[in-house]
Amino acid sequence: MRSKIKHSTKLLKRSSPKSHALIVFYPILVLTMILWLIYRTLFDFPDWFDEIFGKALFFGFPVWLYITVSGFKIIADSFAPSKLQSGLLLGLAAGGIFGFTTSLIALAQTGGGINQVWLLSSNRFWQEFALALFTAFWETLLFFSFAMSVIQEKYPRWSALKQVLLTAGILIIFYLPNAFIRFDPVTAVGQLVMLFLFAVGQGFLFYSKHNAYALVLSHAIWGMVLLTHNW
Repeated sequence: MRSKIKHSTKLLKRSSPKSHALIVFYPILVLTMILWLIYRTLFDFPDWFDEIFGKALFFGFPVWLYITVSGFKIIADSFAPSKLQSGLLLGLAAGGIFGFTTSLIALAQTGGGINQVWLLSSNRFWQEFALALFTAFWETLLFFSFAMSVIQEKYPRWSALKQVLLTAGILIIFYLPNAFIRFDPVTAVGQLVMLFLFAVGQGFLFYSKHNAYALVLSHAIWGMVLLTHNW
C-alpha cells in the first residue's frame, strides 16, 4: 500500500510544473499576444497560411517550449490517443448544440427562413472545414490545454467558474485588437460577447473532461456555422 502511495506521489511530481514555470505563465501569454499582434499587423498572408503556419509558430511553439522546460505533461495529456474516440463523439454533440444555438440567433437577427442546402457535397465546404480544424487545434492547444491547465495548477482552490472565466478572458484579450480592426465598435462588441460565451462553454467542457479533441471538433463545427451565416 505504501509503495503505491509513493509511486502516485512520484507521478504527481513528474506531471506538475516547476515553480518558476508557474511564475512565467503570464509573461509567456503577454509575449505571445504581442508577437501575434505584430505578425498580423506587419504581414498580410492568406488566412490559410496564418491559421496553419502562423499559429503553429506563435501558438504552438510557446506551448511546446513550456512543456519541454517545465515538464508539465498534463498539457499534452489532453491530446492523449486514448481520448480520441470519446472526444470526437463529445465534440460532435457539443458542436451541434453550439451550432444550432448560433443558427437560431442568426435567424432571429436576420429574419430569414430555413432552406435545405447540401453543404457536404461542396469541395469548398471541406476545404473550409479543414482550415477550421487547424484553427480549432491551435487555439484549443493555447487557450485550454495550456492556459486552463496551468490556471488549474496555479489556482487549485478556485472554483470551476473562476478558472473558466479567467481562461475565457485570456482568449478575449487575444481577440480584442483583431475584432476592432475588422468591425465597427458595435459589431465588434457583439462578436466578442458571443465569443466569450462560447469560450465559457468550451471551458466547462474542458474542465469536466480534460479532452482537447472534444474542444477542437466543437470549435470547428461552430466556426463553420458562423461562416455559413457570414458572421
